[in-house]
Amino acid sequence: MRKILVVLIVVLTTQIAFSQRYKDNWESIDSRPIPQWFEDVKFGIFIHWGLYAVPAWAPANADIGVYAKYSEWYWSRINDNSKAGKLFREYHNKMYGEDFKYQDFAPMFKAQHWDPEQWAELFKRAGAKYVVLTSKHHEGYTLWPSEQSWNWNSVDVGPHRDICGDLTTAVKDAGLHMGFYYSLYEWYNPLYHNNIEKYVDDHMIPQMKDLVTSYEPDILWTDGEWDHPSEKWKSTEFLAWLYNDSPVKNSICINDRWGKETRSKHGGYYTTEYDLVHEQEGVGEVKRAWEECRGIGTSFGYNQMETPDNYMTSEALIHLLINKVASGGNLLLDVGPTADGRIPAIQQQRLYDIGEWLQINGEAIYETRKWEDAKENKTDNVYFTRKGKDLYVHCTKYPDSPVEISGIKKASNVTLLGYSGKINYKKSGKKIKITAPHLSPNTNPSEYAWVFKIENAL
Repeated sequence: MRKILVVLIVVLTTQIAFSQRYKDNWESIDSRPIPQWFEDVKFGIFIHWGLYAVPAWAPANADIGVYAKYSEWYWSRINDNSKAGKLFREYHNKMYGEDFKYQDFAPMFKAQHWDPEQWAELFKRAGAKYVVLTSKHHEGYTLWPSEQSWNWNSVDVGPHRDICGDLTTAVKDAGLHMGFYYSLYEWYNPLYHNNIEKYVDDHMIPQMKDLVTSYEPDILWTDGEWDHPSEKWKSTEFLAWLYNDSPVKNSICINDRWGKETRSKHGGYYTTEYDLVHEQEGVGEVKRAWEECRGIGTSFGYNQMETPDNYMTSEALIHLLINKVASGGNLLLDVGPTADGRIPAIQQQRLYDIGEWLQINGEAIYETRKWEDAKENKTDNVYFTRKGKDLYVHCTKYPDSPVEISGIKKASNVTLLGYSGKINYKKSGKKIKITAPHLSPNTNPSEYAWVFKIENAL
């Protein structure tokens, strides 16, 4: 009876929280709870796809910093005088000529081999539970027929397809959550530079509302917020509409990129990017839901200059996923498709490998939470996640000596996920010592990382 009452109280509290009217200020907006589904899914796929997929170039191996290796910044880089910009411009002039404009790439972005159902099936096979597509990057080119984008969109020029709409249908049909990245600012929109108030009122906010009402996404992932404070972007005004009156008011999740002052302070879940918050180190110890985003390689958009050495290995990616989830976060891993609509084979292979590992070990990832006693059990190559009464011990290197864990008063059993044999363990006081079995190629349940499950760990 007590358990039933607790569940009812939680349900009623959640319903009350989502039924309230939110005001146009951060105190009110920040009080809105993050929908639980976001903290349960743990692993998502980011997709950076736009006109930048045509030149698909960045100096992957140059010593120019993390952000300067992003191929999706091609248009901006060819027009700046930084060290990175000079490299981009030299390449552009050599390949296309000094008079070739970035806008001329639009008819070359054809997506002729694009199959949204194949993408959705790949993401599902990878074990991802949500997808975030760049509906509009800083170039201003939209992947849906936005009225505010004139003919600068994927229906009027290029693929002549509603990419946002077609992918939304495929992803939702596959049983995954669908979301959109949206850049608040645009590099070369004259209205943005000449009249920011009019840009926000007549272009940005109507465009975001159109995106939300047309496709009903589960995530709105904004970016490009750093030019102005959130007050200038009218972020809380928009978010009050999103939480009060939009068709996804109860289910939508947002990130923290709503103004130059908002990252890791305001909005929904916090975000890191290649473990950075702007130029600073990541979120560290936070009580809020958070998410790390990064590419498999050095760029978000497809970069034809990346070699296998620039890509994280499958082992490294699985260890990254374990690390982020054990720390209480999600991993949003990016793929960069080619201009004709294909996801490069090496990226697909990485996703297949992650999916195979999750087939065996997914219960130790999905719907888990950070184990608060993990800080008392800091051991190299050992991470922890918790789900209900069960504790999962992730070993990113197979243990050649017993794994000792403190803070365990009771335990009813220990198993190795994917392995049918008995696991020897010894319980003494508040400690448990697990002895890993000797595995052969025939009995090894998975590659790259192994998970012990301690049942009823109290």
